Amino acid sequence: MSPSAEPPVSVRLPALARGGIDRCAEERSDPDLLERLRADPSSRVVAVRGDRAPVDAAGALQLVPVDAIRADVQWAFLGRGAAGAAVLLAAAGADEADPVREDRAADAAAPLVWASLRAIGGELSAVDAGLLVEAVALARWLVDAPFCSHCGARTVQRAAGWARHCPVCGREHFPRTDPAVIVGVVAPDGESLLLGRNALWGDRNLYSTFAGFVEAGESLESAIVREVHEEAGVAVEALHYRGSQAWPYPRSLMLGFHAVAVDPAAARPDGEEIVDVRWFNRDETRAALRGEGDVLLPGTASIAHRLIADWAGETA
Repeated sequence: MSPSAEPPVSVRLPALARGGIDRCAEERSDPDLLERLRADPSSRVVAVRGDRAPVDAAGALQLVPVDAIRADVQWAFLGRGAAGAAVLLAAAGADEADPVREDRAADAAAPLVWASLRAIGGELSAVDAGLLVEAVALARWLVDAPFCSHCGARTVQRAAGWARHCPVCGREHFPRTDPAVIVGVVAPDGESLLLGRNALWGDRNLYSTFAGFVEAGESLESAIVREVHEEAGVAVEALHYRGSQAWPYPRSLMLGFHAVAVDPAAARPDGEEIVDVRWFNRDETRAALRGEGDVLLPGTASIAHRLIADWAGETA
């Protein structure tokens, strides 16, 4: 394959970008929306604690009635399900009590089991995955950013949980999203993929694609060239966009690409963030995706997993 040729991949949407519900954003302008929907017995709630939500025995996202939620949570309107019923968010911090009241947290048949978006997002249905990433991303903003970033005053919630107003300086605040690039680096002949091991992963033999935040005044293309060269020592070209998904850790939008290394022999870790880099062929990669051997790859909820699996020709 020439460096300018399209990599031989079959492209599928990242796990957290496959679906969701109708967000019905036009309804958010109703100042009484949350109060009215909380009084509606047909409304259902995604309860979120940190990045965790309840799932049922089959691993599906478990929505609960409004009266199962304790009083001291952050509320928001997420949208409407296929049948038109409202779906609300009840958000609590990771170190706070469960949003679901203790007397309603379980019934005789199905006690609530809490699971994180990172762990289960890739295994959920398209609708549940999209709904949960929406809920977690909004929940983390509601819980973590209650004060005005300009004057420090406590803000007032607006737009059914999608905005905050500062009563002191008058500024409006909205959920923050930070763009980040994530890149699968392919050899010029298309037969191997460069992956790196991050220092934060300790002794785990985990390898992944290369990623980093887009800096102020920087294009996605420039961020890719800079990040890959900084972390893995290689110059890249022939950038091909592969999709995006939200990743609320803490508030990223991950934009996925494949790129071609100009000189594969130049690959080397930066020694600080990345402690090792390796070229993997398709057989090695497919085995690792199946959980065989001693190399670990990112979980199915991550866009890194999608980039690796697409290059390897796997449908996992």
